Amino acid sequence: MSQVFVQLQEPPVRRRPGEGLALWDLGFRPFYLLAALLALLSVPLWALQFSGLLGSGGLRGPAWHAHEMVFGYALAIVIGFLFTAGRNWSGQPTPTGRPLMALAALWLLARVLVLSPWLWASLIVNLAVPWLAAWGLWRALHAGGNRRNYFFVGLLLAMGLATAALHLNQAGRLPLPGALASGLGLPLALDVLLFMIAVMAGRVVPMFSNNGVPGMNARREPRVEQAALGSVLLLAACDGLGLSGSLTLLVLLPALLAHSWRFALWQPWKTRGNPLVWVLHAAYAWLLIHLALRAASALGWVPPSLATHALTVGLIGLITLGMITRTALGHTGRPLKAGPIETAAYLAVLAAALLRVFVPLLWPAALLEAVWLSSALWALAFALYLWRYVPMLMRPRVDGLPG
Repeated sequence: MSQVFVQLQEPPVRRRPGEGLALWDLGFRPFYLLAALLALLSVPLWALQFSGLLGSGGLRGPAWHAHEMVFGYALAIVIGFLFTAGRNWSGQPTPTGRPLMALAALWLLARVLVLSPWLWASLIVNLAVPWLAAWGLWRALHAGGNRRNYFFVGLLLAMGLATAALHLNQAGRLPLPGALASGLGLPLALDVLLFMIAVMAGRVVPMFSNNGVPGMNARREPRVEQAALGSVLLLAACDGLGLSGSLTLLVLLPALLAHSWRFALWQPWKTRGNPLVWVLHAAYAWLLIHLALRAASALGWVPPSLATHALTVGLIGLITLGMITRTALGHTGRPLKAGPIETAAYLAVLAAALLRVFVPLLWPAALLEAVWLSSALWALAFALYLWRYVPMLMRPRVDGLPG
């Protein structure tokens, strides 16, 4: 498999608009499509599992759901985004053509193996996906001398370690104390995703806001940026060490303050008229909700799962949907404007997050109903995305440029 990645890009072909299949022309195309398909199918399947109507395979129950949403859905979007952005950052090709096809096929194989009883095969393939993606990204960044973004390579490698730790812990083969072993699996992966989002949000949200909304003055303050990003790294260290309870409040409360200050500098209240912008601000608000609920959980006031779903459904769900619409429009040569379908999809995920987090918080007895309604709205959002974006992802850019 590694030999396939030696040639990172087949010679680009300039096509007439609408001519031929463009699925393998750039990383966002197959991986956004695959991520949306997984989001559409896996969450309703999990709702069936949660209600006791459906069994599962190798990774049982909640472990399968968590694994697929993090190492299936979120990782696919990360790979698609980094392969696309990495080409712009470095001026060098990232995997396209047959190498990209091979990586997508490996990702699909990982989705099958995680449902099988072959835990070791699943571990190897799920580890290979982010590590081969890291290799493809590093090749482009290194060739272009873009050291500023090398840390994304390290984050992809960390995602591989996290899925390996989760598999080994599932098999009882991770030779570490229980809290430490658990912290190196899913919590590490969520911290990696949270750090990626925090970094990219700081880079793009103020810029997109100022470009897309007249009169905006979204700002970045270096010390606030350092405090916000540093707090995420400290949270990752707490999770990696297996720390919990009131000790984590020493990190969570300053983190909440730093990210709230950062968010206020972006002036989110001015974005109401532009869905392609407000969706990113609405997503970031869920980071604040996540930190607040996590602090409440550390005090024993709310279940930890509410903070987790504020992060996964609210922050990750909304910001990834916002970015896969925006980048798909831009990189297929279309105007950066969200229409009624995109807006409906954003509102569906926002409603799904509100239901999944706040209904169990205020009415615990309605948890099952909240899961069903939330999963239906989530699936609706990604059905709308696929309906609107599959033709864009399959066809060449409307301006005829490669990519």
